[in-house]
Order: sequence, then C-alpha cells, then structure tokens
Amino acid sequence: MTEQTLYRGMTRSDLDFQYNNRARVPNHAEIYAGWAPACTKVTEDFDCRLDVVYGDHPRERLDIFKPEGDGPFPVRLFFHGGFWMSRDKEDSRFVVQGQVEAGAVVISVEYALIPSVDMTELMRQCRAAVAWAWNNADSYNGDRDRLFVSGHSAGGHIAAMLQATDWSAWGLPADAVKGAAALSGIFDLAPMRHCYIDDTLHLTEDDVGAYSPEFLSPLGGGSTLIAVGGAETEEFLRQSQALSEAWTGKAGKVELMEVPGANHFTILDHYAGPDSDLCRAMVRQMGLG
Repeated sequence: MTEQTLYRGMTRSDLDFQYNNRARVPNHAEIYAGWAPACTKVTEDFDCRLDVVYGDHPRERLDIFKPEGDGPFPVRLFFHGGFWMSRDKEDSRFVVQGQVEAGAVVISVEYALIPSVDMTELMRQCRAAVAWAWNNADSYNGDRDRLFVSGHSAGGHIAAMLQATDWSAWGLPADAVKGAAALSGIFDLAPMRHCYIDDTLHLTEDDVGAYSPEFLSPLGGGSTLIAVGGAETEEFLRQSQALSEAWTGKAGKVELMEVPGANHFTILDHYAGPDSDLCRAMVRQMGLG
C-alpha cells in the first residue's frame, strides 16, 4: 500500500527520516557524553548561580553565568533543545563559554516539557524567564537594555517565538528582546503533526497557527541570527531558509548562517567555541568584540 502524502509531498516515513536526528546521527549519545566534562568545567571556571527559581513549576529554574568585571553586562538567554519533550539545561551548560568569555552574562533556562504541559504553558514559562531576567537584571550585573535570546532545535523555535512576542503584555518595553539567535530550529510546526514527534506532542491546528514563527512577525525590531548545520537534513535547512525569507524586511537585520559540516548536535560546539564564526556572530550581535 502506498503511503499518504501529508506535508510538502512527504509521507509519514519521509518526515520521520527528516526530523529524527538521533537516528540520522547514530553517535549522538557519544556526543552528549563528550560534553559532560565541559558542562562541569564552566561551573568551576565562571562565577555562576545555579537553579535560580523564576516560577512555581519545579522546572522553572535557570543558571546564570557571569563574566569577570563589574558590568553591567549584556545578557543572553539560552533555551535547550529536545523537541519540547526531553533534555535539561544541565546537558548543555558548556555552550555559555564563548559568550561569557567575551563579556556577556549567559542564562541557561529550564522549562517544563510536553506532555506534562502543553505548548501554551511551555511558552508562557519561557516568556516568564525572559521577564524575570529583565526585571532582575540588577541582581546579576546584567544590562536589561541589552537582552538577547537564543536556543537550539526546540530552543531555536522558542528563541524565534520570543522575538515575536508582544512584551508590553508582560509589562516590559515592546523591544525588551534586542535580538535572537535561533539554531537548527523548527519554525513551521505543521510537519510536527505528521511525524513521530506528534505521538508525544499532540499538537493542534491552533497550535500550528499560534506557535509557528515563520508566519508571525519579529515585533521588537531587533536583529535575528538564524543558523543551521550544513550536514543537517533538507527539512532543517529549508526551515531556516524559510524563516529568513519570511522575516527579512519585517524588522531589524536578519542573518542566515550555514555552519559547514555541522550536524544537528555538533552545531552546539560552534555555539560554545570562542573562535567559531557562529559564536563570533552572536558576540557581535550583542555589541561585543
């Protein structure tokens, strides 16, 4: 029996192939394990506050890493990946290295996972983390007027959604977020409803409309850096290209960067590495370096 085409001429099997990164990168567990020592090292090398509470849910916690000096420093929030249903902030603490060394406060954010919450509550928590970072900037020598967001995979989607948020509804300036760096993100949620991921997510058509950044606008006017690994699937490359095309000309500068040779996991090494083009681009976005 021929499989039904569900999205852009692709069947369920096609979409599973495009979005199952763990299957496409068989050594992903080794990659994660290789990051563990670096995740520990940054807690030893940098002034940090771990597991700071920003909300009532047990996973509404964040880690703050500060550079040397008195500040105030620009602030970068990072949201981890895991298709909104797995992983923890502790898995990717190492990514803070390059930007902290360049003179930024980097805040790694935890949030509740689907299916324990839905996408609406997940995004509410992520927005609450941004509001906490803005309102409490003085407590960690951060400059609330230079606040940026970033994320990888599901976190890349979250970062773009935060760029498309009306912050006046949170009692903040409309341009509270000055820029976003979205890595290997999902910016149109429609294909998520037709592949293995939806066995857990159970997204609705309303979710796709409300939480697909490609079809929203960057409301704050800040710059947007969109990065994707050159060794990622055609769908991940297309998702990043589509967001770049959709947002160019709407507000602020939009930069699309393809990281040569990087897959869906190793692109985080470029995020972390002080000498990488990607890290340098994020440092420039904050007005440093």
